[in-house]
Amino acid sequence: MNTNWKAIVLVGLLSSATTIAGFKLLDSGSERDVILKEAPTESLAKFTSTGLPAGTPGDFTYAAETATPTVVHIKSKLMRETRDMSAQLPEFFRDFFGDGMGGQGRGQMREAEASGSGVIISTDGYIVTNNHVVEGSTELEVTLSNHRKVIAKVVGTDPSTDIAVIKVAETNLPAITFGNSDAAKVGEWVVAVGNPFNLESTVTAGIVSAKGRGLGIISQEYLRKYGNSGNYDGDSPLESFIQTDAVVNPGNSGGALVNLKGELIGINTAIASPTGSFAGYAFAVPAGIVKKVSSDLIKYGNVQRGYLGIALDDLDSRKAEEYGVKVNEGVYVRDFTEGSAGEAAGIKKGDVVVKVDGRTVNSIPELQQSIGLHRPGDKVAITVNRNGSEKDFDVTLRNRTGGSDVIKRDESKATLSALGASFDNLTTPEKQRLARYRIEGGVKVMSIDGGKLQRAGVSEGFIITKVNGKQVRSVKELQDALSGKTDSMVQFEGLYPDSPSDVYTFGFRM
Repeated sequence: MNTNWKAIVLVGLLSSATTIAGFKLLDSGSERDVILKEAPTESLAKFTSTGLPAGTPGDFTYAAETATPTVVHIKSKLMRETRDMSAQLPEFFRDFFGDGMGGQGRGQMREAEASGSGVIISTDGYIVTNNHVVEGSTELEVTLSNHRKVIAKVVGTDPSTDIAVIKVAETNLPAITFGNSDAAKVGEWVVAVGNPFNLESTVTAGIVSAKGRGLGIISQEYLRKYGNSGNYDGDSPLESFIQTDAVVNPGNSGGALVNLKGELIGINTAIASPTGSFAGYAFAVPAGIVKKVSSDLIKYGNVQRGYLGIALDDLDSRKAEEYGVKVNEGVYVRDFTEGSAGEAAGIKKGDVVVKVDGRTVNSIPELQQSIGLHRPGDKVAITVNRNGSEKDFDVTLRNRTGGSDVIKRDESKATLSALGASFDNLTTPEKQRLARYRIEGGVKVMSIDGGKLQRAGVSEGFIITKVNGKQVRSVKELQDALSGKTDSMVQFEGLYPDSPSDVYTFGFRM
């Protein structure tokens, strides 16, 4: 993303038809059915109050009437530092909030409130929203379209797509119908529904301005908190936004972007603006990604992304000449991760990926979206251009640890209530980057939700390498090290990804 975009793109953190398809999902360890409504290939004929067919260009009434009842208002309570918050934000966020947010050093924690939107995806209370709407929240209040206020709990979050799922204890709710975001066309009319500036049930209209936008806005925030592997297809954010000129403002985050039939084609996530308010363009996570991520979060507790395990680079005429390849479009293969699925299938450094399952890919966001919609163990057909000739490879995708199994929440992540945080094992690329510091492994702090770590001043992205002087290389080893320590001092040692020479040590009573 160039400098101009960095200066004006703001993620919506600022303030925060009718075939039914069933997915067998898991919730809280027990099997259950969660029903997501999907539009049929050819929608049934419906008519608006004007007598025109639903979806008629220029008539937004049907889309508004269909989508509005499924969109909720979310208020989140969270803890924020009163000093030096600007230092914790990416540069383009600090440009918006200003530098007058406090003095130097860590300050006192105080309760704050943010607001956003969400979309009901099942009649029994599952709601999809943005991760940044619920991140760090201590309480979530949801206002339904009938003005009923209910408390929600977080089911799961995925910072790499900025998608989260929450749930309310309600039944017989109006649920959105999922449309085909891949079929959305540039120039097509769309409607945005949300709660900007705390104004509930607001509808705006515009067109699809572009597709497959990769702006790097999630990547910058993700890198700040967790670190990533550069342009690897694994362990990195997945950005392939739908761009629209429908008016989207702070508070619209997590709201619905629908077509004229009222079918969900995206979740509104970011705006491009020099002021923090709408200035012409907004960006939504495509419904295809939303459906995959939300289904995984409900079923497994985390997202099951399949990975090729390759380092990527976009091509243009200059880079094509630099790399000595025969094509100007596609995704260049620079390198492989350890245990790469792509390398195992026969793909080589210097190849250019031009198709996934027969569909042309011209950019990293398009490739990441195509692969990210699959789970570990899925087979995909990859077409590469090698020395001017196309070659096809059947690749069995692997998980982020190099295996082919689905990784459930209890195998890769744990929330230790006493610490008020969630944790994850380091990925292979992260271990490779830390190896030069003679660090064999560690446990990454994925989120801080109050509790002892927050009071001690630890931030998201901190990597715990030792507990009481003993090395920890996994979440299980962290749990074992803390087991039974109910009234004793515990000392953590570790580091942040962007400052590997700075060892951070603190102690507290469990």
